[in-house]
Amino acid sequence: MNKRPGIVPVGRLPALGVVPERMHAYVIRTSRFGVPEVSFVAEEVDVWPVGPGEVLVQVMAAGVNYNAVWAGLGTPVNILANHGLDYVVPGSDASGVVWAIGEGVTGWEVGDEVVLHCNHLLEPGSSDLQTIWGYETPDGSFAQFTRVQAQQLLRKPPQLTWEESASYGLTYYTAHRMLVDRAKVQPGEVVLVWGAGGGLGVFALQIAAAMGARPIAVVSGDDKAALCRELGAVGVINRKEFPALQYREGMSATQESEHKAAIKAFGKRIWEILGERTGPDVVFEHVGASTFPASVFLANKFGRIVICGATTGYNLTFDVRHLWMHQKQIIGSHFADADSCRRANGLMLQGKVKPVMTECYAWEQVPRAHQRMYENKLHGTVSCLVGAPRAGLRTYAEALAAGSEG
Repeated sequence: MNKRPGIVPVGRLPALGVVPERMHAYVIRTSRFGVPEVSFVAEEVDVWPVGPGEVLVQVMAAGVNYNAVWAGLGTPVNILANHGLDYVVPGSDASGVVWAIGEGVTGWEVGDEVVLHCNHLLEPGSSDLQTIWGYETPDGSFAQFTRVQAQQLLRKPPQLTWEESASYGLTYYTAHRMLVDRAKVQPGEVVLVWGAGGGLGVFALQIAAAMGARPIAVVSGDDKAALCRELGAVGVINRKEFPALQYREGMSATQESEHKAAIKAFGKRIWEILGERTGPDVVFEHVGASTFPASVFLANKFGRIVICGATTGYNLTFDVRHLWMHQKQIIGSHFADADSCRRANGLMLQGKVKPVMTECYAWEQVPRAHQRMYENKLHGTVSCLVGAPRAGLRTYAEALAAGSEG
């Protein structure tokens, strides 16, 4: 039996199925909580052992998501407190190659090219209780190897590069769950998408359009308008044209009056786009405190506000009269289950939905990529190379041919 290598340089691959003892990884520790350029530090750590029902994946590329920023900040939750380790490898999106298979795993073989969804089940087979892999578990994607449950594996779209394949999972599966499974969007309905140029929004637009709905994109700058229309938006609104639209705690009476007027003016802009006096049947919410009063007001009678997060604050204020008088619904949604991810990935395999890849970073730039996300300087989907020696590669064979060791 060949001796296991101690560690392999980033961007090079050991022989297929050979598991090194150690690996390169970006590690977050409690002692250096802070912004990403402080909290993300490259270290050498042990490769994860693989237990029953688990799979070890050689990471080719890893996606950039805001939960890794939260992990490094240590807020709103100190995720290390529940891991049982003194460090965490962040990252909840990846593309890669199945490298080792645990006892009881069927349907997958070493060498399979995969993407991963981040719904990690606490009790597979007996409970649907979930944690988010790479956030609520310590074995995330910003490492040469990651450990996942077999149920997290999905087939990699062959038409996509490793970096494109790594970029979409968390945001796309979340958006698909929100609109398809939870809000049950119907053809012809109007869907208002906040943050339409961001990681969630670019998929919400495509999903709504694919379902025959009429998505309206809300963006923070005119530079994103063309992209949103390309993705299916029937209209685009620059929220900065309505400076009083954002709700803020402690507003004066004058500011509250301006806020309400801005919401009504925003609603009239929707009428202008649609050519009729109607609002959104579904509001795609993930911004939270600053937009939620507008979301509840703007939704049509019997409209649905579906929400998966609250990046501007979790304590939501709104006029509940608009909710009960017009029989609107607030619907919570949290990532997606394995079946939902599989169905969503089917659309990606068919090319009916595509990643909106805007930037790809090298391994050495992982902290910088997350810093730019923290500073709200990214849009679309973004990923970082790990095992893939360069961008533009689509298969394991291409990676080997590009210079990895075999």
